[in-house]
Amino acid sequence: MTRQDEAARPRARHVVPVWGVTLLLLALVLAWKLADVLLLVFAAVLLALILRLMARPLERRWSPRVALTAVVLALGVALVLGFWLVGANAIDELQTLRATLPRSWQALRDWLGTHAVGRWLIDLVASARAVPETWSARVAGWATGTINATFAAVGAVVLIVALAIYFAADTTTYRSGVVRLVPPQRRGLAAQTLDALGEDLTRWLKGQGVSMLAVGALTAIGLSIIGMPLVLTLSALAAVLDFVPYFGPIASGALIVAVAFTEGERQALYAALVCLVVQQAEAYLVQPIAQRWAVRLPPVLSLLSVLVFGLLFGLPGVLLAVPLMVMLQTLVQQLYIGALLEAAPNDRGAQRNVAR
Repeated sequence: MTRQDEAARPRARHVVPVWGVTLLLLALVLAWKLADVLLLVFAAVLLALILRLMARPLERRWSPRVALTAVVLALGVALVLGFWLVGANAIDELQTLRATLPRSWQALRDWLGTHAVGRWLIDLVASARAVPETWSARVAGWATGTINATFAAVGAVVLIVALAIYFAADTTTYRSGVVRLVPPQRRGLAAQTLDALGEDLTRWLKGQGVSMLAVGALTAIGLSIIGMPLVLTLSALAAVLDFVPYFGPIASGALIVAVAFTEGERQALYAALVCLVVQQAEAYLVQPIAQRWAVRLPPVLSLLSVLVFGLLFGLPGVLLAVPLMVMLQTLVQQLYIGALLEAAPNDRGAQRNVAR
């Protein structure tokens, strides 16, 4: 081997990291450009995990595809029967809620006007409205964008359901396809990481499902006891908004109290007490049970996930913030902590030899 060849070898070793970093940057830019599509695919994956979770008990007697078909048909029949039984009542309640909200705001405004702090808040909102292009204009623009995104999401639901059924029907093929995109020496780690992602997201979905069902049921019971109107709609909204940690329960509680103001101050106080009791019951009774399945995500990460992903991706980022953080936590644990920091010295030496 000549001296020129020996001098060229160190340079060749440095070419691979440069190309690797370049490809990583290109992948990040492409992911940013296709963020909406990737979020839609991620939502479909979550729904596919739910379908697989529901089909798993049936797979003891039937094949996976037959079990999945049975689950999809059962869900379709349940939706049709549910709409037939309570659909008309739910639509009437939604229309009533839409007509009630202006009166709720006026009742709340009148109540605030009887207190010094309330009058200060009213003046603050009025002054913010009077100043153009201030934060109030940005909030209004955000609200308009949220409404538009909601209507767009209705059209995306069909695509999400279709993708979820395809993912759930042939999970092995898509998993193998992703693993084969990785270099051969890393495919074992890639397969292990995908399995860990599926397990952690499934566990999170189990815990979140238990929590949402409990919040909806407890809210319905509490509102029925105090004689609130629109019990079905308000309890369903409380269950759905519980999907978003911290901000979801605050939003549902504010909506319930605002509707209760149309029935008087005492009813609003009772509604606030119901929301407080439900949240305390969720924190000290439901969550310990749900933790049997749920992934342990630190509260700080849950809160930061809503803020960060909400700022990055808007309303879809808020809705998918926690499962995205669960996925990120699993990736860090598998690819960084497990594969690099806590790898045995022999494993690190083997990884360096393979890289060479």
